[in-house]
Amino acid sequence: MFSLSSTVQPQVTVPLSHLITAFHSPKTAAYFPSSSSIQVLQREATTDTEAYSAEPLLNLRDLGLSELKTTDLDTLLNGVLPGFFADKKKSSSSWRTSYVSAESFFENKNGYPNTFSTLRPFSVPQPSPLRQVSTDLQRWPGYIQSRGFKTLKTKERRLQSTSERLAAAQNTAPSFMKGFLMRDRVPDVENLDKIVKNKNVPEGHQDAFKTGFAEGFLKAQALTQRTTESLKRTRYILLAVLLLGIYGLSKTPFLSVRFRATSGLDAAVDPIQMKNVTFEHVKGVEEAKQELQEVVEFLKSPQKFTALGGKLPKGILLVGPPGTGKTLLARAVAGEADVPFYYASGSEFDEMFVGVGASRIRNLFREAKTNAPCVIFIDELDSVGGKRIESPMHPYSRQTINQLLAEMDGFKPNEGVIIIGATNFPEALDNALIRPGRFDMQVTVPRPDVKGRTEILKWYLSKIKYDHSVEAEIIARGTVGFSGAELENLVNQAALKAAVDGKEMVTMRELEFAKDKILMGPERRSVEIDHKNKTITAYHESGHAIIAYFTKDAMPINKATIMPRGPTLGHVSLLPENDRWSETRSQLLAQMDVSMGGRVAEEIIFGPEYITTGASSDFDSATKIAKMMVTRFGMSEKLGVMTYSDTGKLSPETQAAIEQEVRTLLKDSYERAKNLLKTHAKEHKNLAEALLMYETLDAKEIQMVLEGKKLDAR
Repeated sequence: MFSLSSTVQPQVTVPLSHLITAFHSPKTAAYFPSSSSIQVLQREATTDTEAYSAEPLLNLRDLGLSELKTTDLDTLLNGVLPGFFADKKKSSSSWRTSYVSAESFFENKNGYPNTFSTLRPFSVPQPSPLRQVSTDLQRWPGYIQSRGFKTLKTKERRLQSTSERLAAAQNTAPSFMKGFLMRDRVPDVENLDKIVKNKNVPEGHQDAFKTGFAEGFLKAQALTQRTTESLKRTRYILLAVLLLGIYGLSKTPFLSVRFRATSGLDAAVDPIQMKNVTFEHVKGVEEAKQELQEVVEFLKSPQKFTALGGKLPKGILLVGPPGTGKTLLARAVAGEADVPFYYASGSEFDEMFVGVGASRIRNLFREAKTNAPCVIFIDELDSVGGKRIESPMHPYSRQTINQLLAEMDGFKPNEGVIIIGATNFPEALDNALIRPGRFDMQVTVPRPDVKGRTEILKWYLSKIKYDHSVEAEIIARGTVGFSGAELENLVNQAALKAAVDGKEMVTMRELEFAKDKILMGPERRSVEIDHKNKTITAYHESGHAIIAYFTKDAMPINKATIMPRGPTLGHVSLLPENDRWSETRSQLLAQMDVSMGGRVAEEIIFGPEYITTGASSDFDSATKIAKMMVTRFGMSEKLGVMTYSDTGKLSPETQAAIEQEVRTLLKDSYERAKNLLKTHAKEHKNLAEALLMYETLDAKEIQMVLEGKKLDAR
């Protein structure tokens, strides 16, 4: 269908009016090339003359038609617009309407209107604004498309390229619209020869200029190609990830959560072979090894126990302070029996996702049952087997421990799997977990005694280079309360110290240094202490050493030093011969006397006006011992054999009596220390001068000084 008014845009019709007006209105004058100009648009009886008064004039020479004659012009006009200038009565117009659109699609299809349609109310058709404009511009009649769907001509014009439309607009638009239509057009690209000419490039440099231009163009093209390929790869990767995510969500919700949970679980259930760890590697816990030996026998030969109808405990709970060797004992059990060993920490089971902990427990025991007999070791059991409480913050926190209880002693039998748990807080475990049938065997792993510490030190010393003069027993006596892990750290610190000092092996000096560093902190050699304070410290520490040396039930002296360590300016270390499981009254009084020796020495040497605050910690320890003797140990003649646990609930008379007894014990201790230092004033002075000279003295050197012997030069 052809509809001129609907398909021809305004910028196309205006040049047509140019042509019509140029050849029709001033026909008598336009035939002559000498005519100066003609007006492009002429309108009669119009009120919009001002709008076209400024229209530029166009002559025939500008149109390229100056060589045409009159007959040629008539032929041209009749060919372009047939019948337009002919007499209406003599000849009819050659224009034909191919098709006239009806008011609706229904009428176009069926040939009669739809009188029952309510979608388009009946109305008298009004002339459209475009038809009115065509009439005013003296154009030929046209039909306006009123259908609601697009024609093929409109689609073809919409798909036409922007450059073609701009070219058509430039060729057909009038002068007053050219600037508006072409204002956004990209300027034409200049030729390379033209650029060389405009830039005034010398002839000798033109080839180099063109070569560089070509190389830059090729590099830019390669960079653009690489960028395009990278973007394509990125799109493919994102598309693949998106498809995988959609597939995962369609199969299993929360794909990422499930993946992380299962990946962590797979790593947790892999069995570990502990062939290189046996009971020979465990030192200082002989009683615990004896109890676990039964478990090893069951894992080696279970038929020995099942033949008699007996059953070994399903779970063994190792209880003890940190670093005492609970994990090492569990590894030794698996290594002795040569069975798979499954290790898991209590914190690995529970996470913020519901059901993950219970799922991991099920998978762990499923894998263990398939490889039975085996050992499952759960470290830090209190984090997964704590007491069950109602908590609105964690309503699903009990699922993990419930699953653990069911796996250990539930409806299904659990044969051939030994569960070993370790914890530092047995009181925090749930009661259902430690009942008979689950963790029904509890093994205490205490801190090692002096014998155990000696064995542990010898074991770790055998792994380093050390001098054979090292006495592990002396180090063990001075490390009361040390665990196996702390003793290992002590030996390692001594080896590092020997390496820093450039020694080839570890000696007693490095071991003592490491022990003091762990107990009292590192040395503060950078602290500048004046001679007066250093002298006061030397006499203070010498007073402790003299009292300890000449008191019957005091501990033997190990070392005296005035080297600042941690918060102290000096110290005297005492070394018990053996671990003391209980102490006598005379031993407690001797400890009080040794504590008073420092303040007594300051008062005797420098006078009551020059005593210092350095004895505050000594008074704390002496007061604590005296108070325990009165209130806990029944060592007061006045108050008798009675304990006073909560002194705040006692009567004022009783509290006053307790304070009086404590004060009496401290006063008597102070007087005994003063008399002893006055008696051995010479030894006191010699020991203080030796400390000022050497800063640190061991037990043998202290004994030589007190006996009046001279020390060897260092």
